[in-house]
Amino acid sequence: MKYFSNKHLLDCVNTRKSNLLQHVKAVHLQQKPFSCSFSGCSKTFSYKHVRDKHEKSGCHVYAYGDFEEADEQFQSRPRGGRKRMCPTVEMLVRKRVTPPDQFGPETEFLSQFFSQEEMAEILISLMGLLLLCLCIEIMTMTAEAECMKYKDPNQPLNTRINDLLSRMTLEEKIGQMTQIDRSVASPEVMYKYNIGSVLSGGGSVPAKNASAETWIRMVNDFQNGSLSTRLAIPLIYEGVECTNSKSTRDPALVKRIGAATALEIRATGIHFTFAPCVAVCRDPRWGRCYESYSEDPKLVQAMTEIIPGLQGEIPANSRKGVPYVSGKDKVAACAKHYVGDGGTAMGINENNVVIDRHGLLSIHMPPYPSAIIKGVASVMISYSSWNGVKMHANHELITGFLKGSLGFKGFVISDWQGIDMITSPSHSNYSYSIMKGISAGIDTVKNKIIPMSRIDDAVKIILRVKFTMGIFEKPLADLRLVSQLGSQEHRELAREAVRRSLMLLKNGECAEKPILPLPKKTSKILVAGTHADNLGYQCGGWTIQWQGHSGNNLTQGTTVLSALRNTVAPETRVVYKKNPDAKFMKSNNFSHAIVIVGEPPYAEGAGDNPNLTIPKSSRRVIRNVCGAATCVVCLITGRPVVIKPYLSIIDALVAAWLPGTEGQGVADVLFGDYGFTGKLPRTWFKSVHQLPMNVGDPHYDPLFPYGYGLTTQPTKAN
Repeated sequence: MKYFSNKHLLDCVNTRKSNLLQHVKAVHLQQKPFSCSFSGCSKTFSYKHVRDKHEKSGCHVYAYGDFEEADEQFQSRPRGGRKRMCPTVEMLVRKRVTPPDQFGPETEFLSQFFSQEEMAEILISLMGLLLLCLCIEIMTMTAEAECMKYKDPNQPLNTRINDLLSRMTLEEKIGQMTQIDRSVASPEVMYKYNIGSVLSGGGSVPAKNASAETWIRMVNDFQNGSLSTRLAIPLIYEGVECTNSKSTRDPALVKRIGAATALEIRATGIHFTFAPCVAVCRDPRWGRCYESYSEDPKLVQAMTEIIPGLQGEIPANSRKGVPYVSGKDKVAACAKHYVGDGGTAMGINENNVVIDRHGLLSIHMPPYPSAIIKGVASVMISYSSWNGVKMHANHELITGFLKGSLGFKGFVISDWQGIDMITSPSHSNYSYSIMKGISAGIDTVKNKIIPMSRIDDAVKIILRVKFTMGIFEKPLADLRLVSQLGSQEHRELAREAVRRSLMLLKNGECAEKPILPLPKKTSKILVAGTHADNLGYQCGGWTIQWQGHSGNNLTQGTTVLSALRNTVAPETRVVYKKNPDAKFMKSNNFSHAIVIVGEPPYAEGAGDNPNLTIPKSSRRVIRNVCGAATCVVCLITGRPVVIKPYLSIIDALVAAWLPGTEGQGVADVLFGDYGFTGKLPRTWFKSVHQLPMNVGDPHYDPLFPYGYGLTTQPTKAN
């Protein structure tokens, strides 16, 4: 609305009647007493603001229109990305302008000085003025759109990047370099600070057991906040720490897993995953070893095939190092943690990596060139240090080698508060940490200690990924993908991955008398152990919660116990006892016993374990059961553990790793529907005193060597 005080109207009356409209028009075009958002004006005021301002000055306000309706329409307008119209023009567009004969006290005031015919002429002229305002607004918006090349998907990528960058203020650039946790994000925060990215830290969720629709609503709310900013730059949301199946040693299968994972991530409105972890774990005492594919850099390098699964197949003519994400069913991937995180001293998380340059480049670096060739969108820096230098501050390896020698053109992201940890103690000098981190080459972290050229470089890289992903054109989540979440097809794929990940390490005392596969038809089978009926234990860390959980109430799936019961013949009795003692075993006669034990869930440093022993209760179950019945021990762990002291009483030993929700895959192989095919991706030690010990080491003396794994054939009867 355009507002006029008594004084303005009385001034009009004191002039010639024929000049009234010209005076009103002049006041409007001069944008007095309040500005109007057309023809380049940057502010618009609601009725309440104007009313309060005038009443404070003792001057009553009049307007041509309905105060309350105008204010209501203005306040309820969506905060879209386009420029706002003035409220008067907005009302006209919505066809809510009050007819001239219904104007009320304002027209009564004017009617004291003008006839009805003159009033009609004035009001009709004002309507014409409003139409002029509308035309100017539309023309201005059209002109702006024509010159905003970054909004045109037909423009070359570099043209769009440079056009948008040239329009950005320093605050907007810093906002794009910033990633915040969901817990402190809101549409208002996104709008106020121009935040470029939001993530869900471990366990950070919109609600307990949140549905896909709940996730989508949350992400879209944040996105609408970003789209309401001056330049309407969409955010990227990261919400999944995707570890995937590590032990199949099959790049083609991992690629299929990547494609299914991307679909499920996008089904929740999320654009970005912190996967894959391409660490080369050289010491199983490290709490993140289960995130690594192998101790062998060549195998880890091969398993980067998950990246085209997540992001899509990179075009043949694509420039090396340029990130590529294709379509609404793909996500941006992140190769992590650059570089050497799997080689820390004593396997301690975030520790120092003591190795010469040749060792770093030959053992820990090989996965990164492969990831870059496949168009990976981002690289995350490791918390660890290399020979005493924090990786987050290592300019030589980030800017010099990663961006320079390897030609990486995606964006480099810090790990959670990794910038803070540059100093010791952490957080002690944040300005210094920011300077060192960004100067080293990290792109996502108003201070003149950082050159504008470095900030522009970082923002260009971030914008490149966003444009490549197509989220400028389709920023909001697609509800049509919700049906992909937990689909039967994806569960079957996960079940296949479980079958092919199982490693048979012992099968009877000799090849002529194998224990596995077990017969489905028998009298009575015992199932024992803490991990037999626990989905949380099967899934491990990074499942719903950061450190994982225990029990069957936080995710859907099939426990190994349920799978075994589903698989055996109807006449076969399955008895479950979590912790059977010697007395229980003597009082029962079991044809076979299956002991399912392992590690509790953990993540990151909480999983560092210098002893690598399974819990005491699990060791006791192995002794009680395997000493009294023919037993198969199935280990649910993220890494090799101490098992040699019990190997002599174990009849068959299976490394099941972390089978996740699809316990049926374990039963498929134990009972011979499928054969064992898995081969160890890492060395199984005899004693922790041998560690670190990896294939090719001079002192190599394993319990089971790298690549070991017995095989079986499917049972024909099954």
